[in-house]
Amino acid sequence: MKKHIVLALAVLAIVFDYSSVSAQKKGLYTAELGIAPYTFRRSFPKGLEATLDTIQMMGFTEIEGGGGRGVDLADYRKMCEARGISIPSMGTGYNQLVEDPQGIADKARILGAKYVMCAWIDHERGNFTLENAQKAVADFNAAGKVLKENGVTFCYHTHGYEFQPYEDGTLMDYIIKNTNPEYVSFEMDVFWVQFGGGDPVKLLKKYKDRWKLIHLKDMHKDTKKDMTGLTDGDNDVAFGTGQMDIPGIIKAANKIGIKHFFIEDESSFPSTQVPKSIAYLKSL
Repeated sequence: MKKHIVLALAVLAIVFDYSSVSAQKKGLYTAELGIAPYTFRRSFPKGLEATLDTIQMMGFTEIEGGGGRGVDLADYRKMCEARGISIPSMGTGYNQLVEDPQGIADKARILGAKYVMCAWIDHERGNFTLENAQKAVADFNAAGKVLKENGVTFCYHTHGYEFQPYEDGTLMDYIIKNTNPEYVSFEMDVFWVQFGGGDPVKLLKKYKDRWKLIHLKDMHKDTKKDMTGLTDGDNDVAFGTGQMDIPGIIKAANKIGIKHFFIEDESSFPSTQVPKSIAYLKSL
């Protein structure tokens, strides 16, 4: 608890400055400040409410969540709402999505989430194939239909391995073009897109309204890239210190109307890097 209090006090100046800028709707980043809970994966098991307190003190008003372990979903929502935090999106696993889309829709309703994202398609690491993509297309269309009937939008979260070459493009192009826009949308994780060889800005412009959500991250300048969709978490760095074109990404996202951005920091140092990333967004 003491560590959480010290961290919260350390970022208060950043939070107040950010809140002032956001309220005036000036600057490049004007959306609500959102967080992907994986950022605090080491903190949540040590204290759910204390971690939510820290998230609140940092200025976050949105979280992309699926609930806290061992806590009823309705109670988790109340904990978040008591801190002024809403849950516009939640995550789910691929198998759960395929086997019980109605159950996923029911969870989303309890949390108040309007979006459900899936961040991984089962495949052999480093060997994502056309067959994998074809199965995902069929599964996403079917599950997405059920979710839409329940007032929820399904989004596939890019992870980098989908950029295997295919015809005149990539398997990412294949998935986007062959999923039904009525039932399937996308969440861009800008780190993984670039890690797999894609260009986040160009893809936002190319597929426009297919994108609904964004995971904002920056990548160490010396990161070695491949199409495994996996790398050392410490290749995540504070915004403005890596190789990602954060301003360009936000400009392109604003132009197509994306409303929900979630900061995600998979490094071992979120307590120091996240405040720096918030300050960088504030400075744009």
